[in-house]
Order: sequence, then C-alpha cells, then structure tokens
Amino acid sequence: MHTKLIILFGVDFLQYWLIAIPQKETTMSNHSSLRKDAIRRVNTLFLSAERVAEIINRKGIAECIAGVAAYIKQDFLRWNDFDKCARVANHSAVGVIELMPVADARTYAFKYVNGHPANYRYNLPTVMAFGVLADVETGIPNLISELTITTAIRTAAMSAVAAGALARSDSRTMALIGNGAQSEFQALAFHHLLGIETFHLFDIDPNATDKLVANLARIGLKSRRFSDVRTAVKGCDIVTTVTADKTNATILTADMVEPGMHINGVGGDCPGKTELHADVLRKGPVFCEFEPQSRIEGDMQQMPADFPVTELWQVLSGQVVGRSSADQVTIYDSVGFALEDYSALRYMRDVAAELKMTETVSLIPTLAHPKDLFGFLAENRGAKRPLLAAVAVAA
Repeated sequence: MHTKLIILFGVDFLQYWLIAIPQKETTMSNHSSLRKDAIRRVNTLFLSAERVAEIINRKGIAECIAGVAAYIKQDFLRWNDFDKCARVANHSAVGVIELMPVADARTYAFKYVNGHPANYRYNLPTVMAFGVLADVETGIPNLISELTITTAIRTAAMSAVAAGALARSDSRTMALIGNGAQSEFQALAFHHLLGIETFHLFDIDPNATDKLVANLARIGLKSRRFSDVRTAVKGCDIVTTVTADKTNATILTADMVEPGMHINGVGGDCPGKTELHADVLRKGPVFCEFEPQSRIEGDMQQMPADFPVTELWQVLSGQVVGRSSADQVTIYDSVGFALEDYSALRYMRDVAAELKMTETVSLIPTLAHPKDLFGFLAENRGAKRPLLAAVAVAA
C-alpha cells in the first residue's frame, strides 16, 4: 500500500494546497501578510474612440490640434533624450501592419497601426491604430488609448509644425491633393496654425472631394475644386499630397512646382509607396523626421543613399536654417514617426485628466505575492468553476 496524488478538475484549489502539500502552510501565511501590507493594484488609464471624440468635442478640435503641435515641438526639442528606431512593419499584398516604439528615460510608448487602402470595401478606415504609454522603471502600462482619431490630429499637427518652420510666413493658399480621411484635419491645422485661407482640392474620387467640400463649408473654410493636379496646385503657396494608394505614384512632378512653394508630402510613407517625382526632391532642400526611417519609407526612397536630407528637429532647435529665401522651394518628406505619437498620447492623457474624463481598465493581475501568479487563478476562479482538486487515495 502506498499513497499517491491524483489531480482532478472541479474541486476547490485550496484542498490541493492544504491537504496535498501541508508543508507550504508557512508560505501561505506569509502570503496572507503580503495581502494586507504590500498588494499593488495596477489600473491602466483607458481612452476609447468614443471617449476621445467626446474629449475633442469638449476641448475643441482646433485647440486639440494646436495642443498636440505644442507637445510635438516640446518633444522634438528633446530629440537626443529619446531611444529611437524605425518602425517595425509587416507588409502584405493589400497593406501593412506596423509597430512604432520610442522611449526616454521615464516613459516608453508604442503605436500599433495599419494601412489598408482597400478597407473602404469593408466599410473600415484605411488607417486604424491604438497606443500605449508605459513606465520605464516598472514596465507598467499607464495608458492605452485609441489612436485612429488621434493619429489624424497628430499627422496634421506635425505637418503644420514643419510648415511653420519651412513655408513662407505669408502663405495663404494650399492645394490638398487627396481628399480622404486625413484631408479635413490638414485643412484645420493649416488654417488655425498658419493662417491658410483658401484650399484647392483634387482627388481622383469625386465623391471624396464632395465630402471634403461639404465638411470645409460646414466649418467655414473656403475651398475650390479642380479637375486635375496641375490646375489645383497652380499659384498655391503650399502643396499637400495625402493620397492612400500603396504604389509608386507620381502625383506631383517638377514642372508643377513654382518658386517659393512648400511641399508637404504626407502620403508616401512605406516602401513602394511614393507621391513625388524624384525631380521634385531636387528642387530644394528636403527635410524629414527620422532619417533612417525616412530613407526607407519616404519619397526619398527613390534617391541614392548620399542624397542630402535634414532632420526637422535640427531646424526647430535653431541648429540648421529651414527656408533661406522667399523664392526657395522647401520639401517636407513626412512618413510619421513614433515620437509624434508619444506627444499625442501625452496630450490626450493630460486633457482627459484636466476634463476629469479618465476611465481605467485592469490589464495586470493584482497578486497577493509578486511570484504567485498561479495563486491569482485560484482567487479569481468564480463560484461555479473551481480550478483544481487533490484527492489522496490508497492503492
């Protein structure tokens, strides 16, 4: 005769702990004291799409764009404080899914984002995203937030920050080539932050332009629609290209570029996706966010490795001159960089707190003892579904 242990499902886990392994009673006692004195509950702030929309409506979209722009400037002036890398991308025939990380000594951030130009067939946005702010010292996720709406705001804010440093200060007209989901945000940013008064519109999809014309009229902005790119950009101070097709397109050619123009190239943002003819990039100095990423993803992917470019933080910090004359053409080759998402997440977190509109979600288990993850299962088993049972039987 000898005794052996049979583990069965369906009876209380504590029977196993106390009957099958009685020598662990001292440890359990220690765990009990930890429950009283040292339990740390982690509540992660959560901002849903609906909550972010409510925050933006209460704060005002113009103020939110201006606020994100201010946070971006603050963080770009701390450029060397950040651990940076190019985004990690997984490409398919129909789109791309990316992770965009960045961190300073205190806070780690990342964004999950996709780009699927054909998503309209499923009544889904081309771009969908969420993001996280986490504590570097402990790894605790402090915030998880939608970033689909917020990315639209931060992209427009970043374009305006760049144009503020590179475009002529007397700029009043802008062409918007590509009238999709990002276009209203670009118009708002350039109107409120740079004083653009009139927008020239073109898209190969006339329904997209109909939508943009109606939305701009609703918010009191002037626009004119055109039948092609060439006539749309003629006479404009700034040209913004923000198209979605994942292809090596030539939206803007060098013969369309006029002296003094600022080119805001937004849509060329992954390998094999461009908007500007290579000769456009030769028309004047080219500026970017993070050079190692931009050379892979931006319109400058068409250029040789020694093609000169300047990172925008150097202009914002006063280390490099942006525009040197009124007749100079400047080109901002934007791809979207993780530091901008870090800034946008910080802003939305702070505004949510200011408006007392925070929610929390439980992502991390609250442990009685930091090494007893298994015990958490027993304590959260529910009344009808016990975890384990132990029965000592003779054989």
